[in-house]
Amino acid sequence: MATLPLSATEALTTSPTRKRRGRGQLVPALLFLSPAILGFVVFFAWPALRGLYLSFTDYNLLSAPEWIGLENYQEIATDPVFWRSLAVTLQYVVINIVVQTVVALGLAVLLHRFTRSMVVRGIVMLPYLIANVIVALVWYWLADYNLGLINSALDAVGFDRIGFFGDAQWAMTTIALVNVWRHLGYTTLLIFAGLQAIPRDVYEAASVDGAGEWRTFWSITLPLLRPVLAFVLVITVVGSFQIFDTIAVTTQGGPVDATNAITYYIYDQAFTRFDFGYASALSVILMFILAVIALVQMRAFRAGESDLER
Repeated sequence: MATLPLSATEALTTSPTRKRRGRGQLVPALLFLSPAILGFVVFFAWPALRGLYLSFTDYNLLSAPEWIGLENYQEIATDPVFWRSLAVTLQYVVINIVVQTVVALGLAVLLHRFTRSMVVRGIVMLPYLIANVIVALVWYWLADYNLGLINSALDAVGFDRIGFFGDAQWAMTTIALVNVWRHLGYTTLLIFAGLQAIPRDVYEAASVDGAGEWRTFWSITLPLLRPVLAFVLVITVVGSFQIFDTIAVTTQGGPVDATNAITYYIYDQAFTRFDFGYASALSVILMFILAVIALVQMRAFRAGESDLER
């Protein structure tokens, strides 16, 4: 009598058991996932769909939404304030991302090479643990034109006082640098974690081959950090486009719309002018811009690949 191979016999005898076990584990898994699923639906999926619908309506909270089709989007195309706010936001993003990434990369390399102390990491991370509104207010007081310590120090050494938040040429740069200071520790630790994942034998081989510090950094560290840097850039760029609280508690979009970022413009349209339909259309445009930027970044940096696997 022919007998089935052992592997086939085990498959026949255990397959129904595995299926029953899988069905039995499905219910507990759904129970554990239900809070996250509920939060996603209530706080993200439904508001996103509701906002998409409102973007095609004229809605001001006092009456039912009135369907107007693409009129809001047509108005955005010819709205000079929108294009100005988009340019201001891009200015902020460029300053914030360039300064934050370069300085965070340098700090992460220094931490990786010279110290791995938890105390030092905690000090680096400390500004990120402070609420952004508090950080903005503290720096707003420090940079005050008349009473701020920064301008008092400039005056003491013979330099002219600077209207950091009140001068159109300085306001957005100042806000960007304030947020660099707050988020620098978080970005540094993300890059530091990526550096720890690079095998030491790679550096040892480079040292044996006679590669110096600069050559090692450009030929080994940066290429192997590419997936981590791609992740860091995606989250920092997306976060930078959503700048709001620092502007809200310091300049309120001024002076002369110099800090009127697109998120603050959306807020102004919705909660000052009560034009929720137009604000929703602006939000949809912003979501589309962020999705395209994130996709381009992921493709350009090949975030899903690692040079260690080659």
